[in-house]
Amino acid sequence: MTNSTIRLTTAQAIIRYLANQYISVDGQEMRLCGGGFGIFGHGNVTCLGEALYDARGALPLYRGQNEQSMGFAAAGYAKQWLRQRFMFCTASAGPGTSNLLTSAALAHANRLPMLLLCGDTYVTRLPDPVLQQLEHFGNPSLGVNDAFKAVTRFWDRITHPAQVLQSLPAALATMLDPADCGPAFIGLPQDVQGWTFDYPKSFFAKRVHRIRRQAPDRADIADAAALLKTAKRPMIIAGGGVQYARAVAELTDFAVAHNIPVVETIAGRANLHQDHPLNIGPVGVTGSDSANAIAEKADMILAVGTRLQDFTTGSWTAFAKDARIIGLNVGRHDAMKHLSLPVVGDAKLGLAALGDALAGYAAPMDWSDFAQTERAKWVAYTDDITTVGNGPNSYAQAIRTVNDLCDPRDRVVAAAGGLPAEVTAHWQTKDIGTVDVEFGFSCMGYEIAGGWGARIAQHEREPDNDTIVFTGDGSYLMLNSDIYSSVLTQRKLIILVLDNGGFAVINKLQNNTGNTSFNNLIADSPTVPAPFAVDFEAHAASLGAHAETVSNATELGAAFKRAKAADKTSVIVMQVDPYDGWTTQGHAWWEVGTPHITDNPKVAEKHAEIEATRAKQRKGI
Repeated sequence: MTNSTIRLTTAQAIIRYLANQYISVDGQEMRLCGGGFGIFGHGNVTCLGEALYDARGALPLYRGQNEQSMGFAAAGYAKQWLRQRFMFCTASAGPGTSNLLTSAALAHANRLPMLLLCGDTYVTRLPDPVLQQLEHFGNPSLGVNDAFKAVTRFWDRITHPAQVLQSLPAALATMLDPADCGPAFIGLPQDVQGWTFDYPKSFFAKRVHRIRRQAPDRADIADAAALLKTAKRPMIIAGGGVQYARAVAELTDFAVAHNIPVVETIAGRANLHQDHPLNIGPVGVTGSDSANAIAEKADMILAVGTRLQDFTTGSWTAFAKDARIIGLNVGRHDAMKHLSLPVVGDAKLGLAALGDALAGYAAPMDWSDFAQTERAKWVAYTDDITTVGNGPNSYAQAIRTVNDLCDPRDRVVAAAGGLPAEVTAHWQTKDIGTVDVEFGFSCMGYEIAGGWGARIAQHEREPDNDTIVFTGDGSYLMLNSDIYSSVLTQRKLIILVLDNGGFAVINKLQNNTGNTSFNNLIADSPTVPAPFAVDFEAHAASLGAHAETVSNATELGAAFKRAKAADKTSVIVMQVDPYDGWTTQGHAWWEVGTPHITDNPKVAEKHAEIEATRAKQRKGI
């Protein structure tokens, strides 16, 4: 060791490096890594745990209850910070680490930064086979951690302490890259974690990062502008990338300047305020009649910051076959989908440049008038279906009740099941960037854990606002332990548990394809001789939350007010009907595999009906 070097273990070097990485957000410097979520085992407690203890003031470590939920919390945190900051997750070797696979896949699908620091088996192999090691007889270097190669954007296994000098900056660069953003995995063999190296002190100097903004090519902008100027019925699809680029103002100004209606994807919800006249609603399978009506007629689609997932495109039936698509996206892969004219670049810079090139162009008034007429019809429909007492208890009534009572900057979180469609359809955006509907990986169990992570981030930015979680009984039973986490860490959540007796939305799909209800609702499960209702109130109370059960949406409103006034996590339970009260409008066609032969005439009939609409499907790449 010299004056220019410092001797550290591998684990100490990793943590010291992370603690000295900063980012400037809205003119304020803060640590790039907000801390981490951890469950210790023999694969990470002795060395990484030692390093984290010494850095506990700079990098707070939140004790997890389940490794998968830790990853969901890290994803919720990254979303709340618009990918400007991230959390790490650390788990032990073996099942602790493999529990993070689903979380990594969620982050990968949603393009979210997350650093996974996971235990690994010994590089020396002297004690092999060790506890929890999977042995591959013909490939001794292969292990569980190799499974993360499929679900991460960056993957490395540290086999010598010096590798940290290359691996950590590369991992951070991936997580900060707007196009390649996603989870980074670093495997830490148990012996290597404690090995030492003389690291250059300069490696640990404070560094302030910034997220790169890539300006689009001027020729691409010119081509896109020339094409847009020919449009008689243009439409903008606003995706989640608009928010990550902090381009909401540019999107709004662009739409107004050129009189172009805007529809939102699921990830792009809350790009525009609900009452903006050019906000024509959510598009696609979980969309609105209004957005889908203009999508069918549009001759030009400007897709901004969206990966054009099948729920957005109606499995590519939502748009006219001859409609042209311009893909403005920081990711080349997304910008060029379905033979789009690609404009690869940052949404904020791209919209500004495209706006300048379109000077003097505005869509015909009859087109925007048509869009707004359709929007008015959709608003009237949602007002009707969400009216308390209009039909049995439903998701729609619960959503509108909470929506009317929440503060503008409260954040709503939902995922998987039937709630994403209902929240997407009925949530009235009061302020920008306040909705997180996780439907990229459509992962049941994200809701409460992701809400906890979002609340940690929200507490750092807007401590006076609430994080509101919508979950069904199915997701609750899959993963609920972060109710306890939120109570322990004093990061209050308001959780709405809407109990419809099982997996009701998949039961609906089962019925809509001609099948008999089977193994989705608890009442229809062949191996359940005597169904009974879970006492969610008692369970949530046992985890330390304030909990109560209500009979209808009116009582829900009163309970929600009490939850807003409370100083700790509240869980409100309400039963909803599994069959009635679903949103029936707005659904674009969605491709699902149905049996080509069957003895069931109802299934055969539905198969023929579904296949008959396939003619609308665009063919592309």
